[in-house]
Amino acid sequence: MTEHKPAILVVDDVAANRDVLGRRFERRGFDVTEADGGFRALELIDRRSFDLVLLDVEMPDLNGLEVLKRIRQRHSEMSLPVIMVTGKSEGEDVAEALAAGANDYVTKPVDFVVALARTNAQLGRKRAEEAVLNTNECLRQVNDNLELRVNERTSDLIRANEQLRNEIAERKRSEAQAHHIAYHDALTGLGNRVLFRQQLNEALEHVCRSGGSLALLFVDLDGFKSINDTLGHSIGDALLKSIADRLREGVRGGDVVARLGGDEFAVVHVANDRTKGAAALAGRLIELIGRPCLVRGHQLVVGASIGIAVAAAENIDPEVLLRSADLAMYRAKGDGRGVYRFFEPEMDACAQARRLLEVELRQAVQEHAFELFYQPLVNLEASRVSGFEALLRWRHPRRGFVSPGEFVPLAEEIGLIVPLGEWVLRQACAEAVNWPEDKTVAVNLSPVQFKYDGLVKSVQDALADSGLPASRLELEITESVLLSKTHANLAILNQLREFGVRISLDDFGTGYSSLSYLRSFRFDKIKVDQSFIRDLSAISDSATIVRAIADIGVSFGIATLAEGVETEDQLKCLKQEGYTEVQGYLFGRPTPSSEIQSVIASGVKTKPAPLSVESPIKDRQRELLRLASG
Repeated sequence: MTEHKPAILVVDDVAANRDVLGRRFERRGFDVTEADGGFRALELIDRRSFDLVLLDVEMPDLNGLEVLKRIRQRHSEMSLPVIMVTGKSEGEDVAEALAAGANDYVTKPVDFVVALARTNAQLGRKRAEEAVLNTNECLRQVNDNLELRVNERTSDLIRANEQLRNEIAERKRSEAQAHHIAYHDALTGLGNRVLFRQQLNEALEHVCRSGGSLALLFVDLDGFKSINDTLGHSIGDALLKSIADRLREGVRGGDVVARLGGDEFAVVHVANDRTKGAAALAGRLIELIGRPCLVRGHQLVVGASIGIAVAAAENIDPEVLLRSADLAMYRAKGDGRGVYRFFEPEMDACAQARRLLEVELRQAVQEHAFELFYQPLVNLEASRVSGFEALLRWRHPRRGFVSPGEFVPLAEEIGLIVPLGEWVLRQACAEAVNWPEDKTVAVNLSPVQFKYDGLVKSVQDALADSGLPASRLELEITESVLLSKTHANLAILNQLREFGVRISLDDFGTGYSSLSYLRSFRFDKIKVDQSFIRDLSAISDSATIVRAIADIGVSFGIATLAEGVETEDQLKCLKQEGYTEVQGYLFGRPTPSSEIQSVIASGVKTKPAPLSVESPIKDRQRELLRLASG
């Protein structure tokens, strides 16, 4: 890299002086420029940059002091050092030059050594000052950059801090929302089952510490399912929200309300009077819930069945309390709905018995511990046995025969009725194929079996495996089959009808709209419920109904069968009304398959029958179906 030569301007009107100084400085490594006067010097300074000026004081065109003053108007002492060359050594002249801005001076004749030394000193000072300025400028820039970075970093920190605060706030909101979702019902905003258990435990602990009592109310809506099924879930959801609002309105400030799921709610009521306050609250809630509710143009009415369990300081087990309130609620439903019931110990005994029965029923299904009995169906015109109804029996190893009214509804509830129903179909067809060809077999179908997609196939398989003609199989359904999924169930009935199976409508006259069912499907037979036959001679209304049903059968061209015939008077009345068939203890009790041939051979013989045990059984079946539909 080429070393920079200091550039100096030698100003003197005497050429010899300029020449001598110029040569000597050039030999010392300087870049020398000469000017013969003041104006020329100013012109050169404007045109190029110099590191130092040697300026003669005495010049004819413009003296050195004037040139110096003009130089200082444009350049500082540091940026362009000026050494005055004077022939005078008086202090006054030197002072005047220094005052005008000269950096130094030399006198004539010029001692080059002195001039060189002072020139180098000024150049060194200039370089030092420039270095200081450069350093200061660098420091200033560094400071400016540092301040800028500090400001930027401060801004970043402020933004980061604000973002962190927002994130913390958002996290808290999210956590609060997640906590609310985890502990509250999304539809009604009430506490859910999880929160309710916590609140119940806390309330029980308070009762344990301070005494007093606590009542747990289980609230189950009556009639909600039919509204939900017919009008849709959106209407049902809106109704549930309205019911939740009424529950909030009906309880006291210290009570806890929760939705446990579906149409079930619960209330924790803390009071010192044990039952009085809980009973008043339950009555108030039943009244509030039972008020008509307008939902999207629909005026809806539901009821409430409430079970109440009371806990005191000596009995605060939450599991026992919950189970007790649940059992009491089912008792309220069984007692007609729209009422409240307090838990009683025998309810728990019934529940324990039911659980035991469920275990034994499951075991019986696995062990094939069931058998079929058959009751004859008698054709009145021909006075002969036209067929038999298959009746399921369970011979318990300790209890003997268990009533169908006891285990069939349970099998429907826990899902065992489907495999049981399939077994009954197969067994009935397999046994009936050995009877005379003019004898039919009637098999009852549960409404639950219609929810099973394989019902049609199970009937086909039973017929195919046994070889029994389809025309000899009669399937009995109750009106409840047509209460829900009407189109789907009608389609199943039509499929069964297509391959020759006969379809009967059982318990006719006890349902909601029996005539409408006769219009929607062409039944082969209608069976009159035994409750009408049992009261036939005692209640005139029953006789009127029995006569009307016979007329309906004639009008629609449908065979009619009367169940539960137990007396000669009942038989006589039914013959007069023109019934096609009868069935009951007057003609024989249900018998096992091994005795069918002897029943057929002996023909129709009437005999007085004992009080029927089948009547309360079927009454109980209908009651359980009615409860399930609600």
